[in-house]
Amino acid sequence: MLRRLLRRVSGTTVFMWLIGIAMLVVVVWGVYATLSSGRYKASDWIDLTVYGIAQGSVYALIALGYTLVYGILRMINFAHSEVFMSGPFIGYFVAMALSQSGFFNRQPFVSLIIVLLVAMTVSTTIAVLLERIAYRPLRRAPRLVPLITAIGASYFLQYTFLGLFGSGIKGYPEVAQLKGYWPFPGTSSGILRTQAVVIVSAFVMLAILYVFVQRTKTGKAMQAVSEDKDAAALMGIDVDRIIVITFVVGGALAGAAGVLYALLFKQVKFDMGFLPGIKAFTAAVLGGIGNVNGAMLGSLFLGISESLFPNLVLDGLGLPAPYQLKDALAFIMLVAVLIFRPTGILGERLAVKKA
Repeated sequence: MLRRLLRRVSGTTVFMWLIGIAMLVVVVWGVYATLSSGRYKASDWIDLTVYGIAQGSVYALIALGYTLVYGILRMINFAHSEVFMSGPFIGYFVAMALSQSGFFNRQPFVSLIIVLLVAMTVSTTIAVLLERIAYRPLRRAPRLVPLITAIGASYFLQYTFLGLFGSGIKGYPEVAQLKGYWPFPGTSSGILRTQAVVIVSAFVMLAILYVFVQRTKTGKAMQAVSEDKDAAALMGIDVDRIIVITFVVGGALAGAAGVLYALLFKQVKFDMGFLPGIKAFTAAVLGGIGNVNGAMLGSLFLGISESLFPNLVLDGLGLPAPYQLKDALAFIMLVAVLIFRPTGILGERLAVKKA
């Protein structure tokens, strides 16, 4: 028995588990040192958690675009980060036009809905064009070909926006009604109104998507195409139409995520999609790429971890600027997931044909 076990365990496996144990020890040590110092109150942790949920909600809307496309086409659409960027970027010009006319100040929520619809329309249009021009002709090509095409499309869109609109940061007009805090139990001063709007809006859209995928005829067709495109076609499902609908849904969610991101951070830029895109992809892998529920769960987990980790772990280790390392957490978690659980939290082991 022992001899069989030793044959199965390679030196690489032992080395990786040693790294994992070392990481766990560092995390436990940092958490203990932070909590024992008494530097943070319970209200501080609640504030950080709420902020993490707001970030995670935005990541979830982006991550669903990655996971839906992967579920249907078995490819990673790396241009999805620019789909996320394009909507709020064009929405900025609409918001400024409404602000200069005075309509934004008179009807702020109607104006936000207009900007949201414009952003979702722009992102959806670009997503559909990507599918029609860049991906559909390569559907039967080796898997590496559409992957490289997606990276090329990402750079094309990013530098197109750079050339057309410049590299400057563009600030969204502020909504007076969303300034300040709303009372929330356990917090020091309440929950920021922008965070509350982002969280509620994101969860409403996630709930609508869940009902759409699980309860509607089109959603069930998407599941069938995801399982086996050829069998779905034989059953009378229009595979091309379902793939286009998948890109439409992913693009619309990305555009909405971009506007919510702009509400949180008040600005847009031509390369604003890179880091949120990487983090959303990490969240999708963390939850189980191709799994809608996994993408939601992984995004919330990543958002909360990113918010809590610098203060809870790194601060206790004595680092001078722990919050500056929060972006590195996404890459660390991505590598850790790929090493220890490549299928993600809710992912399943795939057959060779689908893997």
